[in-house]
Amino acid sequence: MTKSWTPEGKLQWCWLQHGDAAIMLQNFAKVPEGRLGTGVSINFLCDDAVTLYREVKARGVDAKRPFVGNGVWVTSMADPDGYQLYFESVTDAPEETQLDE
Repeated sequence: MTKSWTPEGKLQWCWLQHGDAAIMLQNFAKVPEGRLGTGVSINFLCDDAVTLYREVKARGVDAKRPFVGNGVWVTSMADPDGYQLYFESVTDAPEETQLDE
């Protein structure tokens, strides 16, 4: 997190950056009814999904073990609101390969 806005000590938005990639996340002005994140996924193409997986696991994030599907390494995790985040990187590894742990 490189920037944030926390009026009255409550995080309202933040700027997340990893290398040259960045995304800004903002809190709801009014929280919608129902379970947040249901049916929503966000996919990111990155240079190395396996390295990203290792980095987030080292920080205690519950990330899914990477596998190869459709010519890309894929790892995923849920954000605190339940939105599914997928990180993918192109590979020539065989389909259905899974990262050894």
